Amino acid sequence: MDKSRLQAFSDGVVAILITIMVLELKVPHAATWSALTELRPVFLAYVLSFINLGIYWSNHHHLIYATRRINGAVLWANLHLLFWLSLMPFTTAWMGENNFAMIPTVAYGCDLLASSIAYAILVRTIIAQEGPESGLAAALGSDFKGNISTVLYASAIGLAFLSPYIADGIYVLVALMWLVPDRRIERRVVE
Repeated sequence: MDKSRLQAFSDGVVAILITIMVLELKVPHAATWSALTELRPVFLAYVLSFINLGIYWSNHHHLIYATRRINGAVLWANLHLLFWLSLMPFTTAWMGENNFAMIPTVAYGCDLLASSIAYAILVRTIIAQEGPESGLAAALGSDFKGNISTVLYASAIGLAFLSPYIADGIYVLVALMWLVPDRRIERRVVE
């Protein structure tokens, strides 16, 4: 299968998810600063999720660029990732509309954790197909950054039961870690 079809489909799904999230931002009915301030939790949740989706989109682009061919296992691993990412508008809205309450914050963290695991599965599926000597395998190495992100998400879920704000801080920390796209693939793989 042509990898450009997989890339185009995934790009379209992420674009739709971002559109769904922005449509959840309801316009205030009053023309006051306080009416806008009331939307702060919803807006902050949107910003965090927009950044997370952007991170996945960017790194997915690099990953597929470095992939030579696509097989059925890669297609299913990619759909698995898209499934978890497709829940982001729901968990984002729930967390934002409930002012970062504990249970919605846990659910958001579970979505981030599942997305992180799904991305790791996609990477491992591609490397299994490409071979352990591939440029992609060499570029990613042990994937410390990906592994630590997964551990931080799991920790944040547990800590959310103590304080949702600690969990939210960890979610922001992981996003900041990934704000600069993963350049390992760019450095190792050339056209």
